[in-house]
Amino acid sequence: MRLRPLGRSEGAAISAEPPGVVAARVSPLTRRAIAPNSGPFTYTGTCSYVVGAGDVAIIDPGPDDPRHVEALLASVSGERVRYVLVTHTHRDHSPAARTLKEATGATIAGCASYAPADSHPPGGLNLDAAHDRSYAPDIALNDGDALQIGGATLVALATPGHTANHLCFALAEEQSLFTGDHVMAWATTVIAPPDGSMTDYLASLERLRARRDRIYWPGHGEPVQEPQRYLRALIHHRRARETAIVQRLDAGDETIAEIVAQIYESVDKRLHPAAAMTTLAHLTDLIARGLVDCSEAPGLQARFWPRRS
Repeated sequence: MRLRPLGRSEGAAISAEPPGVVAARVSPLTRRAIAPNSGPFTYTGTCSYVVGAGDVAIIDPGPDDPRHVEALLASVSGERVRYVLVTHTHRDHSPAARTLKEATGATIAGCASYAPADSHPPGGLNLDAAHDRSYAPDIALNDGDALQIGGATLVALATPGHTANHLCFALAEEQSLFTGDHVMAWATTVIAPPDGSMTDYLASLERLRARRDRIYWPGHGEPVQEPQRYLRALIHHRRARETAIVQRLDAGDETIAEIVAQIYESVDKRLHPAAAMTTLAHLTDLIARGLVDCSEAPGLQARFWPRRS
């Protein structure tokens, strides 16, 4: 989800193939196909990945679009699909898993099923509809669980933040990481409470900084070929947004609508509702850290002000 460009990833020279075609090989163990679901929230479309040789896994099968499913099946013709892996349950990532399982007999594995929150932010968006509530994995992977497949070792890495159930998958043999919507080179990630958490998201970014992955393959857009440098830029961007929010509160703004109108002035207004949810996530994190107060339970209609020491 794009809210503010961070600049192209250094060395991101692998071009996006047209959607709806057989997956293109992007590394010795990795092929990529892009679903035909481009838009302001999905960029050129959802990236699905085929990993391994002979016995393969498909990561993030995407929407249940017959064109995309056919492209993926054509990509694995003559091979055995052992697993369909899902990073998170947003509807642009997981629905085709069921169709691929029916077509290939694969095991659906990856993130846990979506667990709806008991409540939603007052005045906020109920984002349950964004989730694939029918997704039910045969195997819900935990942090550190590993799968061996066609000369590849895939390890689940818990990265909550964008969603509570978000996973990344590390490919040990290529020092690569399939990052879903956690890190994307084309965009920053929307964090929408209550399922999304800015506190968890920033902790997950810091967790990736402790790794030494060579390349990231995201759910949308081009690969990130200098991960450590890009992570630093992402964290800096989030802290800059946090500072800008506190500055608007210091200037007298009290509502999320006022803050978004100022700090997202140059962003496409179609994205302002998503920007409002990410602003709410920042404010919720600031409240938890004792830096901001709120007139009520944090929500889009609440009033906020800096906590005075």
